[in-house]
Amino acid sequence: MVDLEFVLWLVLLLILRAHTGADARFRFASYIDNHMVLQKKPAGAVIWGYGISGAAVTVTLCQHQETIMKKVTTVKTYSNSWMVILEPMKAGGPYEVMAEQTFGGRNLTLRVHDVLFGDVWLCSGQSNMQMTVSQIFNATRELSDTAAYQSVRILSVSLVQAKQELEDLAEVDLRWSKPTSENLGHGNFEYMSAMCWLFGRYLYDTLRYPIGLVSSSWGGTPIEAWSSGRSLKACGVPKQGFILSDSTAGPSERSVLWNAMIHPLCNMTLKGVIWYQGESNVNFNRDLYNCTFPALIEDWRQTFHHGSHGQTERLFPFGFVQLSSVLSSVASDDGFPQIRWHQTADFGYVPNVRMPNTFMAVAMDLCDRTSPFGSIHPRDKQTVAYRLHLGARAVAYGEKLTFQGPIPEKIELSAFKGLLNITYSQRIQVQRQDAKIFEISCCDDHQCKWLPAPMNTFSTQTLALSISSCRGTLVGLRYAWTTWPCEYKRCPLYHPSSALPAPPFIAFITNQMRANNKVAQ
Repeated sequence: MVDLEFVLWLVLLLILRAHTGADARFRFASYIDNHMVLQKKPAGAVIWGYGISGAAVTVTLCQHQETIMKKVTTVKTYSNSWMVILEPMKAGGPYEVMAEQTFGGRNLTLRVHDVLFGDVWLCSGQSNMQMTVSQIFNATRELSDTAAYQSVRILSVSLVQAKQELEDLAEVDLRWSKPTSENLGHGNFEYMSAMCWLFGRYLYDTLRYPIGLVSSSWGGTPIEAWSSGRSLKACGVPKQGFILSDSTAGPSERSVLWNAMIHPLCNMTLKGVIWYQGESNVNFNRDLYNCTFPALIEDWRQTFHHGSHGQTERLFPFGFVQLSSVLSSVASDDGFPQIRWHQTADFGYVPNVRMPNTFMAVAMDLCDRTSPFGSIHPRDKQTVAYRLHLGARAVAYGEKLTFQGPIPEKIELSAFKGLLNITYSQRIQVQRQDAKIFEISCCDDHQCKWLPAPMNTFSTQTLALSISSCRGTLVGLRYAWTTWPCEYKRCPLYHPSSALPAPPFIAFITNQMRANNKVAQ
C-alpha cells in the first residue's frame, strides 16, 4: 500500500511546480539588498520581489531585534510578484528587512541588513554622467574622501538593452555599497558616476542624513534610447530614418535603455532625478529636443508615481546639467547652443510652465581643452555638481538661496543712442568686458546676419550693448550662442555672490520685451 504521507508530499510537489514560473523563486527585486537606502517620510518605501503564485508574504522591519512594523501581502498570479509599502519612516538606521513566504506549510525567509532611510536620487544620462571619480580633477583626493560619507550609499546599474519593458533589472554592476576608493573609481566610464556621487555628497553635507544614489547611464546615447514609446510618439519622433553621428556611439534605438535600465526601477520610491545628456542629440533629432526632453521628464514622473503606488511624488524634482563646451572645427556650428536652449524648452531658464519643479546647472564655462577623454568630457565635475545641488536645495528642499545665474528680464532698444539695454532679474557681476559674446541679428534687403554687440556700460542690474554695427533693422539678440562661449570660468556675466554664470539666451527684439520670447530664427 502506498504511504499516504508520500502521496500528499507528491501532490504538494506537483502544486509547487504548477505555481512556479520563470520568476517564481522567492527573492527580493534585484536592487533590494544589504546597505541600501530607502526613501524616508513623508513617502513610504516600496519593498517587492518574486515568489510562488498565491503564497503569503510577510515583510518585517526590525531594529536591534525589535519589530518596527509588519506588512502582509500575497504573490500575484499573473506576475509571480509581491509588493508592500512600508509606513513612512524618519531618516536614520540601520534596520533589517525580512521577508517570509508561506505556501503549503513551507516557509522561506529572506533578509537584508544595514538598511538606512533617507533620500533616494536616480542619476542618468550619457558619458558625462557615466564618468567615474577616477577621471575627474583631484581624483586621488576625492577617492580618499569617503570616511565621512558612509551614510551615502551607491548602486550602479549594468549596461543592458531590451526591446520590451523589463519589470526588474537584468544585471547590476555595483550592488548597494558604502563608498570606497575602489567602487568610486572602478575604471573609466564604469562606476561610480562622479556627478552622481558628488551631487549626493554635497547634499549630505547640507542635510546630514542618509542619501541613496542610483546610477543608470550609458555613454554616447541619444534621448530617444531613454524615452518610452509613449513620449516619443507624443513628440512625433520618426521610427526610422535616423542619421547617426559620431557622438551616438552607444545604443540609439528607441526606448532600449528606458526598457532595460529605467523602467525596472519604477517601483522604487524616489526623492528625485538628475540628468546629464544631450551631446548625442546635437546632430540627432536636435529640433525635436525641446519636446523630447520635457516629454521624458513628464513620462518618467508619471511612471515612477504609478509604479510606486503614489509614493514617489507626481512632480518629483528633476535636475539636469546644461551642456558644457567642446572644441569644434566648425566655426559657425550652433548645434550645442540649440541643444542648450532646447534643454529649457526654449525658455532659457527653469523652472518654467513646460518644465515645472526642475532645476539646471549651467556648465558652458567649465570647458576643458586638455581633457584626456576629449574636450567633450570636462573633468571639473565638482563645480557642476555643486551648482546642481544648489538647485536641488532650492527646488527639492525649499531652501531660500540663489541657485541660478542672472536672467534677462527686460530688453529695451535705444536706437537714437545706438544702445540696447538689458535689465536682469538679479544683480550682475561683469567679470570682463567682451566684444563678441553678445550678438545682434541685423536685417537689410531681406537678408539677416549676426553681428557682434560689444558690451558698453553696466550697473548692478543693467547692461548696455553697442549696436552701431547694425545699419539695418535689429530683430534679434543672443548671448553665448557658440559651442565654446568662454574659457574656464571666464564668461563675462555671473551672479556676484554665488559665482553662478548667466545662462545663454536668444530672443526677438521689440521696444520692450521679456526674456521668455520664442527663439529667433
